[in-house]
Amino acid sequence: AVALGMTSPEAVKHEIIANFEVILLLMFMVAGIFFMKSLLLFVFTKLLVNVRSKIALSLTFSVLAAVLSAFLDALTVTAVIISVGVGFYSVYHKVASGRRYHHNDHDHADDESVHDHHKEDLQRFRGFLRSLLMHGAVGTALGGVMTLVGEPQNLLIAEKAGWNFMEFFWIMAPVSIPVFFAGLITVVVVEKLKICGYGDELPEDVYKILSDYDKHETAKRTKSQVAQLWVQAVAGLFLVIALALHLAPVGLIGLSIIILQTALNGVTEEHQIGHAFEEAMPFTSLLVVFFAIVAVIHDQHLFQPIIDWVFMQSREAQPLIMFFANGLLSVISDNVFVATVYINEVKAALDAGKIDREHFELLAISVNTGTNLPSVATPNGQAAFLFLLTSAIAPLIRLSYGKMVWMALPYTIVMTTVAAICVSNL
Repeated sequence: AVALGMTSPEAVKHEIIANFEVILLLMFMVAGIFFMKSLLLFVFTKLLVNVRSKIALSLTFSVLAAVLSAFLDALTVTAVIISVGVGFYSVYHKVASGRRYHHNDHDHADDESVHDHHKEDLQRFRGFLRSLLMHGAVGTALGGVMTLVGEPQNLLIAEKAGWNFMEFFWIMAPVSIPVFFAGLITVVVVEKLKICGYGDELPEDVYKILSDYDKHETAKRTKSQVAQLWVQAVAGLFLVIALALHLAPVGLIGLSIIILQTALNGVTEEHQIGHAFEEAMPFTSLLVVFFAIVAVIHDQHLFQPIIDWVFMQSREAQPLIMFFANGLLSVISDNVFVATVYINEVKAALDAGKIDREHFELLAISVNTGTNLPSVATPNGQAAFLFLLTSAIAPLIRLSYGKMVWMALPYTIVMTTVAAICVSNL
């Protein structure tokens, strides 16, 4: 686009600098949480072994994913849930294949080697993991819409509006809180009615294997490993307080989390620290490409007709139209990109005096909820969903693109409807 003269390197740089906090968030916050993985794995494993009711477990997974996403970042939380799934699957597969398990030995035997009487267990276990991972992934969307760190675009919106962590939370609450509870009710309904691929229980044999494995792991946990878990828990507490009090830009808080955890847990080699940045950097690069496209849209005034049309509608109807315009685009393309374009246009309208501050806030709520909630419909919309679809666990539990869309359907309908009702009543 730059080579074709559709925008200039200066315009791209301007977009990057304007959204620099988001780049800091992705670079440092996601890497910071990498060093908390063992604590999060520990928590999720204990949950799976100790909560026997599938509905209670699904609800816990969903709530935990939502709470973590509100304070960390939906991508990071999905990464943790994926590692939990891969861990459980490989433990079961090794035992079912008649071999002893060894920690970190991630080879997956061919399904043929699994004895016939394990075949049915394996099918049910796959279904069980599939539904848990989907509840978790949707949970990240339920929590991700609430705070300015939940999704990358939230920070862009908060920055344009000048909101801090708590302001953002309270301004979004009239939409995000009802949607959160509607999401939890959906968890119970789909599990109870066993619709859209939900409802598989954890087979008894599999539970026994996982429970034995957890006891085995607990027995061999050393004092230094326990101390590391405590350090991670304290760093997590610091993270929550620092975000709530807005002590520094989000990315810098992430960097302090990296320093605290590596220093206190003895991670001193550069290549050990390097792994933490692997997950976030491709997405950070992608975001910079988005900003180049945003610069093209800005310079060529591509979205001007849509925005003008929205502003021609009655003032009361504008938030709802904005919500659906964002929602529809987010389903087919990436929600970060859509939000960036729309919030820029709305901010330009405010600066030009076309709308007042109060109306700007209503439209900002519409952009945030519109890009975050209907986008669960397909893996295209949510980075966390795409991450799950392209991860190592998806082929193991037979989670395809179509399956994901089908399993997300009840959530898409409920979340979009409830959010639309709330937006129209703002």
